[in-house]
Amino acid sequence: MDQEIRRILQALGEDPERPGLRETPRRVRESFEFLTSGARQSLQEIVGGAVYEDPVDEMVAVCDIEMYSLCEHHLLPFVGKAHVAYLPQGRIIGLSKIPRIVDMFARRLQVQERLTQQVAEAIMEVLRPQGVGVMIEADHFCMRMRGVAKQSSYAVTSCMLGGFRKDPRTRAEFFNLVRQARR
Repeated sequence: MDQEIRRILQALGEDPERPGLRETPRRVRESFEFLTSGARQSLQEIVGGAVYEDPVDEMVAVCDIEMYSLCEHHLLPFVGKAHVAYLPQGRIIGLSKIPRIVDMFARRLQVQERLTQQVAEAIMEVLRPQGVGVMIEADHFCMRMRGVAKQSSYAVTSCMLGGFRKDPRTRAEFFNLVRQARR
């Protein structure tokens, strides 16, 4: 990959041998390897044994999970916050696993719409809860730095499964929790 990055630098009119760029191909490769590391992880690896039998049946929410990803269309970052909730049905997950699940799917070449759905479906797969709600708010640098160049726009996506889709009160409770977390 280093040679390909050198060729890109040359195509941009740069000299890959100048002091500031000599190590750039390696640094770019290492950055991309880290930023796409989620594609080489599995849900089972992330969750491990952190699913517990428990009769809890009230909503569990983890809000304001910082996340970043790379837009698969432009390879530019999008950054924001994920909010994840579920309605347990005899099983709960270690709370730290929820941000790890978000990171696993975010650290890929991605679109926000798919990322939101993948997180919701993963929680559903692992816990088989009554329902899952995921909302992601993100700033897209492909919109800020190029194209329309809109500095204050951001995208909001959501995926509601099970009780979150069927019951408007459950969905409203989730959105209220997210609103409260913003304060």
